Amino acid sequence: MAVSLLAGCTSGDRPSDDGRGQTHSRSQEPGPGESDRHDPMSTGSALAVKIDNVRAARPQTGLEAADIVYAEQVEGGLSRLMAVYATRLPEAVGPVRSARESDLELLRQFDEPTLAFSGAQGKLLPLIDKAPLHAESPSSAASGAYFRGGNKAAPHNLYLRPQRLYDSAPGADALTTGFRYGAAAEGGTPTASRTVRFPSARFTFTWSADRHGWLVSMDGTPTLATDGKRLAAPTVVVQYVKVRESRFHDFLGNNTPYTETVGSGRAQVLRDGREFEVRWQRATATDGTDFTTADGTPVNFAKGQVWVVFATA
Repeated sequence: MAVSLLAGCTSGDRPSDDGRGQTHSRSQEPGPGESDRHDPMSTGSALAVKIDNVRAARPQTGLEAADIVYAEQVEGGLSRLMAVYATRLPEAVGPVRSARESDLELLRQFDEPTLAFSGAQGKLLPLIDKAPLHAESPSSAASGAYFRGGNKAAPHNLYLRPQRLYDSAPGADALTTGFRYGAAAEGGTPTASRTVRFPSARFTFTWSADRHGWLVSMDGTPTLATDGKRLAAPTVVVQYVKVRESRFHDFLGNNTPYTETVGSGRAQVLRDGREFEVRWQRATATDGTDFTTADGTPVNFAKGQVWVVFATA
């Protein structure tokens, strides 16, 4: 499969997780008795892919097909994405990068999802193995599921072919997140643009009436779909959470942030050119996240892709 990709600038970027876990350019062949695919249709499981988000990794491939894109903080104040697929499977997704401890908590809200990732810190791998999910790294996935491609340098050139893991998209029922879709609530504040800042990264969402969505920019650069069109998300959630130190470090000794997605707090929901102040609550890891107004009324999202940016409370 040929994937046409633009080269990114490497200035100021450094890989934070090279050399940990198992990262191979080609997956291993299945052993005797093993199937080329696990059976996601038996559980209707969503596909979650960890995606690189430093400048050298952009533009990413396959983001436009995701139902949900989560943005989290990683080492050095940089950001990483987790794209969740249920209603559509793109031909390729990437660049694929490594998992973090807080990903396991975030993914508990889905019913035995598949997690595609390039590897993980050695001490985290046993926790991934025990988690209620299907772990698919280059060393375990079906032959040909992962490939190196494009004009980017390693480690920013590892891609996943979702159709090597799934016969077809599992469908919207796999999105067991608690999100509600429908007409917007009354009120809200007219908003032209919203920026969320991490220590070494930023996300900007600019309302486009023509696209009926929020044009996405990351670190001041427009975010492009695989076909070169600007990415526009109908709904954006800025969710304020506790970000603490985890038990793990990267290969340079930097502590890995842990994003707590169980609990409650404030958030803003952006849709239809307006910003709504809301509360979020997720009682346990197996629950989805509820978003409500001050009086407890559930908040609806617009139909289509949702971006959730985890900002520090």
